Amino acid sequence: MSELVHLAVEAGRATITLDSPANRNALSAQLRRELREHLDAALGDDAVRVVVLTHTGSVFCSGMDLRESRGAGAGDQGVHEFPGILQTLWHSPKPVIARIAGPARAGGVGLVAACDIAVAARAGDGTRGATFAFSEVRIGVVPAVISVTVVPRLLPRAAEELMLTGEIFDADRAAAIGLVNRAVDPAALDTEVDRFTDMLAQGGPKALAATKAMLRRTPAADMADDFDAMLRLSAEFFASEEGQEGMAAFAEKRAPSWVPKG
Repeated sequence: MSELVHLAVEAGRATITLDSPANRNALSAQLRRELREHLDAALGDDAVRVVVLTHTGSVFCSGMDLRESRGAGAGDQGVHEFPGILQTLWHSPKPVIARIAGPARAGGVGLVAACDIAVAARAGDGTRGATFAFSEVRIGVVPAVISVTVVPRLLPRAAEELMLTGEIFDADRAAAIGLVNRAVDPAALDTEVDRFTDMLAQGGPKALAATKAMLRRTPAADMADDFDAMLRLSAEFFASEEGQEGMAAFAEKRAPSWVPKG
């Protein structure tokens, strides 16, 4: 059986590639299993600083494999399994970038939203570029699972409009409503992904992980309590080995030890 998801690690960057173009990179049982395995491998590799999620073929991810889902209960078609993948992306201590050169639908949009940074290609150069849609309602189901990662990203009015209508929207609209960070011309897609990768690699690994956790926390109900918690976090990192190395590197006008060489 051929592998449907590939992992390559080079210079601190783990590239995870969805490679099932025959079914539009649908989230089949095999693809979900391999995606989870490669994510776990990348996150467990101390050499990896940044993860890039990308794809082969003209489609980023078309959502759940409906051929497997027809006649299946929730546990059989991945509804119970998929949240684990989304949570792994969302809570990953290492930054994850989605590189989207083609359409994303349903669960594929959930993957995009779960990543920290997403870069999408506009149509052009003979390609249709990245498009997005919450197509669930049009086949009589609900975008329930992906709403956990998607809704926090989107403007409220946009979430209601697009999840209720199932309308297809392009990369520029996705950027305008917060689903992706950048919409770029096709020729600039890899350059922009590389730019984000390089910037993220400048950050201290532990500081990046803690910053991600901070951004995803539920703030304390009382502002004073929240300030107390954030003061403790700040003090911890100023005193940490990583923080001391970063400040020393700044003073000595050199790259910190964690920045990949070359």
